[in-house]
Amino acid sequence: MFCSVVIPTYNRRLILEKCLKALTRQELRPDGPISDYEVVVVDDGSSDGTWEWLAEKEAEFPQLRRFQQEHRGPAAARNLGVLQAQGDTIIFIDSDLVVTEDFIQAHGDGLQEGRQKMGSDRLFTYGQVINTCNFDNPTSEPYKMTDFSAAYFATGNVAISRHWLEKAGLFDTRFHLYGWEDLELGVRLKQLGLKLIKCPAAKGYHWHPPFSLEQLPQLIEKEIQRGRMGVVFYEKHPTWEVRMMVSLTWIHRLLWGILTLGGNLNESTMAGFLQWLIDRGKSQLALEIARIFLNRYHVQAVYAAYGSSQQKNHP
Repeated sequence: MFCSVVIPTYNRRLILEKCLKALTRQELRPDGPISDYEVVVVDDGSSDGTWEWLAEKEAEFPQLRRFQQEHRGPAAARNLGVLQAQGDTIIFIDSDLVVTEDFIQAHGDGLQEGRQKMGSDRLFTYGQVINTCNFDNPTSEPYKMTDFSAAYFATGNVAISRHWLEKAGLFDTRFHLYGWEDLELGVRLKQLGLKLIKCPAAKGYHWHPPFSLEQLPQLIEKEIQRGRMGVVFYEKHPTWEVRMMVSLTWIHRLLWGILTLGGNLNESTMAGFLQWLIDRGKSQLALEIARIFLNRYHVQAVYAAYGSSQQKNHP
């Protein structure tokens, strides 16, 4: 197998440097299933000097191949990365993921073992993603219960034969805002009969800055975008499973309405308590509590977008 690690990036230059340095330190067994690898970075119209920095540092990353597009979102960026990739196997990660030295080897071993057991390559491997706020030493973070994911296909850390992506039709570029483009592709891969193989040895550490109240407007906007894209997802796959995934049910509407006391628990009324937790070094707990009202923003956005779509389609 020749692997292409495809990485879309948008205004993440500082953590992207750690991501790329980790990928230069990969150790491949001479007798292993991976013959070699490349790193394909697609700059999705960054405004923080990412493209210029990549040009300056290109010599430091011998496996790097870089491409640029206008800001069109991660779905379009990943598609460009796959189209330009030279590998028969694609590994997707995000540009804020720092991997261990055996990361690519672990995915290769997982794919090989899965193919031998199944007698085909109708599968993909899904690695472990560990969230961390530790910028200086992200790989020191232990696995936590909050790191568990039940997602079928999530591009934070996944490896798959290229031809299955092409057969499924790659990512739908209608998902131009935040959220769902990978899970939607996962629905199409599941329809093709692909099986998920967990690969915990392929560890990636997902860095994000410690939570602060200044992040709330951006987090609220992401939930609104996720709600709007959730309707695109549901209208493409109008099943109960997808409806539950995107929170387009009365259950979700009732749940987050109750938990926020009808919206009375929000970024304004809870600011003091959240700051109190942050001041005591409990920023992660503060973020988890903030997700209560953030989820309500998501549900409201889903219903608003769905209502607008229904009016447009059935005037």
